[in-house]
Amino acid sequence: MQKHSEHRRSLGKTVAFVPTMGFLHEGHLSLIREGRQLGDDLIVSIFVNPTQFAPEEDFEAYPRDLDRDLKLAKKEGANVIFTPDEKELYSEGFQTCVHLEKLPNHLCGISRPIFLKGVATVVTKLFNIVKPHVAIFGQKDYQQLIVIRRMVQDLNFDIEIVGFPPVREPDGLAMSSRNSYLTPEQRINALCLYKSLIKAKTLVENGVNDAVKIIGEVSELIRSHQETAIDYIAICDPETLVDMPIIDRPALMALAVVVGKTRLIDNILLNRDSQRLPRRGLG
Repeated sequence: MQKHSEHRRSLGKTVAFVPTMGFLHEGHLSLIREGRQLGDDLIVSIFVNPTQFAPEEDFEAYPRDLDRDLKLAKKEGANVIFTPDEKELYSEGFQTCVHLEKLPNHLCGISRPIFLKGVATVVTKLFNIVKPHVAIFGQKDYQQLIVIRRMVQDLNFDIEIVGFPPVREPDGLAMSSRNSYLTPEQRINALCLYKSLIKAKTLVENGVNDAVKIIGEVSELIRSHQETAIDYIAICDPETLVDMPIIDRPALMALAVVVGKTRLIDNILLNRDSQRLPRRGLG
């Protein structure tokens, strides 16, 4: 993989990279299509990263279908599909991790304390192996995107990070590999995430700027759906992820909800001025 990228870079070609954990859906495919526009060579990795799963989480059960993934990625124009073995990335005696001090202390980092350390570590390794000029990530995993941008800036990676908006089903549910865990009834109840975000957006557009009030109304909406349990609902600064009690500037609303036994996440930008977060940048 390194030799391929070094050769393509020596020819003046731009290398674009889309890292995934496989079980590709339209959300992943949209990232791949974006990558085709941003580079001469498009590399897609497929690797279910064990270091971002706690012992009680769903690493073993995480959906996998490599044959299908290979066909989909090739159809969308991937030049190289990189599928490393776990022992190749984490050899015996492996003991080096990448840890950020502040960003993981919010949102998913509270209930999944090892998750973001595992993400930062594996992405660092993949960057060093694939050697891309540009890497594309989905904004549905917003905290992950911000962590990677911060890491790239702090560690002086010469890589442009592009965030791509969440891709949704026609009814609004954000696409996720874990949606496959949901029963038909749970699938309907899972719509409470998207409904909650739209409710919050409407409240802000109508002049409500009290985060506690908005979170209270959203919590009530979620709890009105069966088989739901709230992990967190936060309104925070889009760059630092620090809670914002009053929405007086661009704010991010992020939430995690367990539907049945499936933990789902989603987010939306709350901004009365209709500004958008930057999609691209080194940091």
